Amino acid sequence: MPAKSAAQQKAAGAALSAKRGDAPKGKLKGASKSMLSMSESQLEEMASTKRKGKPEHATKKD
Repeated sequence: MPAKSAAQQKAAGAALSAKRGDAPKGKLKGASKSMLSMSESQLEEMASTKRKGKPEHATKKD
């Protein structure tokens, strides 16, 4: 599943880094912390999404 916003793509990258042991898991907050339960391949797919044309934050649908 590709990222829907630049913020989501950045959070996936942070979670992937922590999952691989490159960054401490204790430093994660918010969305990146909740993404730790995702598989490494899901995080890779989301983190590798191109940012061009993506909004900084996705709009919430009510």
